[in-house]
Order: sequence, then C-alpha cells, then structure tokens
Amino acid sequence: MRHIAIVGSGPAGYYTAEAAVKQWGDQVRVDILDALPVPFGLIRSGVAPDHQSIKDVSHRYELTALADNVRFIGNVMLGRDVSIADLEQLYDAVILATGAPEDRALDLPGERLGNVFGSAAFVGWYNGHPKFSALAPGFASDTAVIVGNGNVALDVARMLARSPAELVGSDIATHALAPLSASHIRRVVILGRRGPCQIAMSPRELGELTELSRAVPRVDAADLPAADAQAGLDTTHRKALAQLGSFAAAARESGPDDVSIEFHFHAAPRALLGTDVVEGVEVERMALVDGEAVGTGETYRIRAGLVVSCIGYRTSAIAGVPYDEAGGRFANEAGRIGDGLYCVGWARRGPTGTIGTNRPDGFSVIEKVAADIGAGAGKDGRAGFDALARQRGIDYVTFADWQKIDQAEIANARSGAPREKFTEVETMLAAASRD
Repeated sequence: MRHIAIVGSGPAGYYTAEAAVKQWGDQVRVDILDALPVPFGLIRSGVAPDHQSIKDVSHRYELTALADNVRFIGNVMLGRDVSIADLEQLYDAVILATGAPEDRALDLPGERLGNVFGSAAFVGWYNGHPKFSALAPGFASDTAVIVGNGNVALDVARMLARSPAELVGSDIATHALAPLSASHIRRVVILGRRGPCQIAMSPRELGELTELSRAVPRVDAADLPAADAQAGLDTTHRKALAQLGSFAAAARESGPDDVSIEFHFHAAPRALLGTDVVEGVEVERMALVDGEAVGTGETYRIRAGLVVSCIGYRTSAIAGVPYDEAGGRFANEAGRIGDGLYCVGWARRGPTGTIGTNRPDGFSVIEKVAADIGAGAGKDGRAGFDALARQRGIDYVTFADWQKIDQAEIANARSGAPREKFTEVETMLAAASRD
C-alpha cells in the first residue's frame, strides 16, 4: 500500500489526488491536509465572486474527495500542528500543493501607507478569507489605482465598478458588500509598465467590462499598435487588442454614477504618495526596448486614495524545504524537491497558468512519485496520522464536516446569493460540530 500526503486542498491538490487514484486504484491512500476547515483553496478565496461558473469546478474535486481512499484533513497547519518531518515519517510521499498565497512586494517608497493592498489581501477580503476578513479598506476617495496587467487586475477593477445591484447575486462576503456598495470610487486607473501587446488579460475578461451597467472602459487609441505590429501575435493577444480597440472607439462621457476604467500603458509606478494614507501615485512613462520596459524619465501623478497591487504572488516558505527566492516558489526539478518530497501547481512553477493547468501538472508529479516509491515502504500513513492527532490533541475537520459547513453557508445566504461564507475559523468549526 502506498501512502500519500498532499498539503493544500486547492485545484493542484485535488488534481494530484485524482491522478494518484487513477495511477494506483485502491492500492493508495491519500490524505489532503489544509490549514483551513474548508477545502478548494483558490476556488473559494481567489476566484472572483461574480465568476460562479468557474467555481463549479469544485464539483469535480468532490468526486475525488468522496472516494474511500481519499481523505480531507482540514484545520491542520504546518508548523503549528505538524511538521514536514512528521509527514515524511508517516507517508511514502509528501506533495506540497500550497499555492502562492503571498503578494509580491512593489518595493516602492510609500508601499506601507494606509489603503495600499496587495491583491492576495484585497481579493481575500472580498472573498471572505479568514486571514483578511478584518482588512477594512476605505472607499472615500473618487480614484483607485490598480498596478498590473493581468486578469487579477481586471477582477479587482470589475469589483470596484459593479453597481450595488450587480454585487448582490455574487458570493461576495457581506462585510465587503456594504462598503463596496457605498463606495465613492468613480475612476479606476490600471497601470501597465509595458504595452497592449504584452498584457496577460484574457479577451473574455476584458469583454466583461462592457457588461457592467456603469463601467466605462477607456483606452487611448495612440497606445494601440498598428495592424502590421500585430502580425506575430497569437490569437488570444489579437482578440485582446481588438477588445481594447473597441474601448478606444466606443468610450462615452461618464455620468455621475458611472465608473471610468482607464488603461494606462507604458506606465510604471515609482512612488506612492501621502503621509499616513495613500493620496497619489507617481508614475514614470516607459518605452519598450527589445521587449523590455525602460524608463524615460518623464513622470506624472495620479491623485488616488486606494491602491491595489496585482503584480503576482509568492509561495510561503516552509522550514526545512528548499526555496527559490527569485522565483517565489519551492526549489525543485520538475516537481521533485528531494527524496519523498515533491511540489505541484503554483508551489512548483510559480503563479502561472489557469486552474486547468494544474491537472496535467498533478499527473506529471504522480508519475515521478510512482517511479520513486514503488509499492510503498510499509509506512503507517493514515493510521499513523490519526495516532499523532490523538497524541497532540489535533481535532481535524473531515470532508463530511465540510459538507455541514457548506450546507450552513448555503442556508444562511442573503436573497439572490449562492451562499454566505463564514469568515472566521471558529464559526466554521461550530457549523461542523459533530455533537
């Protein structure tokens, strides 16, 4: 019998568990550990609240989770409850699927001013992640600046631009619904240090801006490349450029309740301005030289009372696990960290790819595990973990417990919303009570 521990219950974790079951059938036991009492990671706390169809992928993970030889172990934290060394003693393979939950720093003067947030924190706040539920961003200013040219930047812009009526039907946390509904923000500026040809925004998400009742997307036509400059671009980038072109052609005057969403290309933040709370951003105009953004020395300022940085994420370091500082991920060779220790998903490759990218990644890592561990080394696995949990007083949450939490969140939903997420671990545990 092979015993596998997967740390992290997001897409990478469940795709890897699915791969393990397909590889070995009933000759494997998989334990999926998570620090929270609730599974699905990024699907729950990273996907935008208004993207409910994307969250439906969790139903696929449920099929894996309900298999007899797969077990969810929630509310168990590395470092607090167990160590990597503990897991390595109990399991033939330990696979880190912890994602990349930390924001990359801007490394700019003023980054620590009030009302400046990284996207992991800001998105976690409106998605109800317990770590960020008390964040309390302010929306008294009329202008927000978003740094970054990826889909997360679009998610944040969309949430800032949605009308109160458009927010109600999502699973946005109630603590975020009220302040966003009362927001004074009427201008959102998205900064990208390179040009339209280099954006990582999908055509679909760009197009969603046109579906919002009060959003007015704006692009300066002078920033768009000539037709001959698009010849070498792939289909996705050409479609994205076409969408940006439609913004440039169709922008209308903004009414008092509209939210203007301005795309500033070739623009890099150089300093965040203010005394205690951010009051503005100093921006340098950039030029592309051999595909790289180079500063021109010309600067301008944007008055803004909220800044959200969407420039990428980093995997959290774990004591005793080699770490690639430059890449913000675990040091690994195609998913293998060392004997019996592996990583998958963003923890392996950095924050790139879509949710679906994690599936082939998980199957690839399991192929390496299969080659390394053979039929298993007779370790204690699940039984050993349970003995350790009893010894240390670890009262972990099972998938059946999660289903109780799930049912309670759905039952508590406000009118029109799919659920009301619990934002405190204690409340989750109370809902999962096995009394």
